Amino acid sequence: MEETLPRQRWAGVLILFGLLAQITGFTGVVATELPVSYALWLAVMLLWPDIPKRSRTQAGVLIALGLGMLIVARVGYDAAVAWPGVLKQNAYVVAMLVGVSFIGLIGTQGNKGAPGARVSGAGGILRTWLGVHFLGTILNLSTVFMVGDRLAKRAPLTAPQLLALNRGLSSAALWSPFFASMGVVMGLAPQMQYTSVALIGFPLAMVSGLFTTWELRRRFDLTAVAGFSLSPQSLLMPLGMAALVMLFHFWLTPHLTIVSIITFLLPLVALLSNLPFGPRFTLHRVRQHTLTRLPAMRGEISLFLAAGLFTLGLSTLVEAMTGEQWRLFTRFGMGEAMISFAAIALSALAGLHPIIGVSILASILTLEGAEQTLFAFVALAAWAVGTSVGPLSGINLSLQGRYGVSGYRMMRDNLPYAAVMSLLVLVAIALLAAWLNI
Repeated sequence: MEETLPRQRWAGVLILFGLLAQITGFTGVVATELPVSYALWLAVMLLWPDIPKRSRTQAGVLIALGLGMLIVARVGYDAAVAWPGVLKQNAYVVAMLVGVSFIGLIGTQGNKGAPGARVSGAGGILRTWLGVHFLGTILNLSTVFMVGDRLAKRAPLTAPQLLALNRGLSSAALWSPFFASMGVVMGLAPQMQYTSVALIGFPLAMVSGLFTTWELRRRFDLTAVAGFSLSPQSLLMPLGMAALVMLFHFWLTPHLTIVSIITFLLPLVALLSNLPFGPRFTLHRVRQHTLTRLPAMRGEISLFLAAGLFTLGLSTLVEAMTGEQWRLFTRFGMGEAMISFAAIALSALAGLHPIIGVSILASILTLEGAEQTLFAFVALAAWAVGTSVGPLSGINLSLQGRYGVSGYRMMRDNLPYAAVMSLLVLVAIALLAAWLNI
């Protein structure tokens, strides 16, 4: 294991403090928004030299633009800027991501999780997609490495295997309440109806898996392509976690959002699953996670915080320049939703992470009632399609770094998939708009 530097370990402690402060804030006893944001930003400063160059450049540009627009709004237009709180944006999303990371402490005490039978061919591709998709709804990007490394033990990963990994994970953004995309969207559209979004997003995700299998079978000879099949018990954990979240959301803590519930519930379950092995063992695992895994989240933490600052700067400047009554669209209906989806998805091809397009869009819209649900679906669908095809998306950069595949090759190979999924998303937008009567 690579030795961590003191500043990296201090950054891990700060990130853990940010999570604990966020959870404390849920009690309502004390406001913790500022301590959470300051701790996370200080951790990013300590980890800045370790952030990959592309991510560091992107985050740096977002930070500079965000601060620049706030200064222009304040100096040029006399806008009110609450400077102590400008770093708060997206801190709650980062806290959720940190909470989700603790899921890696569940079920690894000598139990690697039954991998299921070895399969190949089109059935193997479909099972690989299903395994990555359903485990990825909870474990996020770590699932890609878990499955990819198992497949890579036999031979270097082939294009069909890489595409199955890519699409299996990215399509989970369409409906998973545990994805960072959902956390961002719920923050931007707090009145969204998750059930309505999931009822459209989940079937669309399943179509993604079927289309992936059909398309790859046509383009490649899959006879000798190994797949990955999870055993049924491997799916118990993500299903159980989803059930727990729903239990808290509807009955135990209905006053908390799903993002908040995930933030405290997943670390709690992780701790409880380790306590039977003794408090010393549990503390050792938490310490190891804090000092190694949390600093390794530097790329995503910096991007989400930077995007939040950029969004605040843009929305403040636009409001100062145009007045509170201006918005991009007079209403957010089917046509506007389709245009917005296309713009965000196309920006991903240019290398922008979908969170940037989603954040910009939200900052220049005024969403009311059911419009928030339609916006939420547009944002999630753009995230799912954009991350699959974007050469600089997190998953494609991870596949490039781990398995040596070119991000631009992944983009080319995913263009037909992105085109078909985009058409299906446009149909889904029309259906959802009609359902919501907007």
